[in-house]
Amino acid sequence: MAEPITTAPIRSEDVRKRRHWFVDLFTRLWKEKPLATFGGIIVLIMFLTGIFANLLAPYGFNEIILSDRLDAPSGVHWLGADNLGRDLLSRVIFGARISMIVGVAGAGLSVMVNMLIGIPSGFFGGKFDIIMQRFVDAFLCFPPLILYLTIMAILGTGILPVILVLGVSMGIGQSRIVRAAVIGIKENVYVEAARAIGVPTGRTLIKHILPNIMAPILVVFTVGMGRMILAEASLSFLGFGIAPPTPSWGGMLSGTGRTYMLQAPWMVLWPGLALSLVVYGINMLGDGVRDLLDPRLRGGLGRYGAVKRKKPAEVTS
Repeated sequence: MAEPITTAPIRSEDVRKRRHWFVDLFTRLWKEKPLATFGGIIVLIMFLTGIFANLLAPYGFNEIILSDRLDAPSGVHWLGADNLGRDLLSRVIFGARISMIVGVAGAGLSVMVNMLIGIPSGFFGGKFDIIMQRFVDAFLCFPPLILYLTIMAILGTGILPVILVLGVSMGIGQSRIVRAAVIGIKENVYVEAARAIGVPTGRTLIKHILPNIMAPILVVFTVGMGRMILAEASLSFLGFGIAPPTPSWGGMLSGTGRTYMLQAPWMVLWPGLALSLVVYGINMLGDGVRDLLDPRLRGGLGRYGAVKRKKPAEVTS
């Protein structure tokens, strides 16, 4: 009689414990995407600078020292002073807080609008989808800058109107990204099975659709932050964004910045450099996250970093 087939026991160290998908994402970002990691460090520095601006800034953002007007960078004013004697380093630091708030809040609002339009439109389809997409088509016919300026002229300047205008406008324009992801997910077998057994639509959206479109939503949020910061800088540069004396990188480039840029080039150099560096970092981080989360691209995480288990020991007789 043949002896029963036995297998060697799998030792616990042979099977790597499954980590949280965010930890896996961060680990692979660090190892495989050094440029994206560098961008993430830039974004982290901006966040910390904005949060602790009151502690980091050597002066108040509107503290005027008339005797230091147009001072060049020195030990007293590391980045120089503007035409009123205000310290540029302090104003750039407080400008990071404005960019952080607009970037995060605006991108978050944009993602919410994306989901409110894209998920029902892609899931239900039919006439509802046609009506929603024609509305999006009509909205995209308007030049974005003209639309922003018109709405801001009605609502007035300030950080809240800027967030509302940019968040809603960009959310409507980018809703097709979420819609396309939902259309691809709803045709899967598990969604059809949920429909067949009578699972409510709301539960299907929450349990099956939403978790599977988190990757594109995360990418939209990350890349949207850079677009929000640039759009806010454009509005502030044109005088329709953050009202002075509150420092904004775009506002610091306009007005007195343009007037004194030849006499005191540091007035436009540092805010412009900060703006460019932060947007570059956000874009690099967004590209890296997209590459890792998209399973169609090389190095994709697929199912949010599902681990590969080692093969069991060979079968012995």
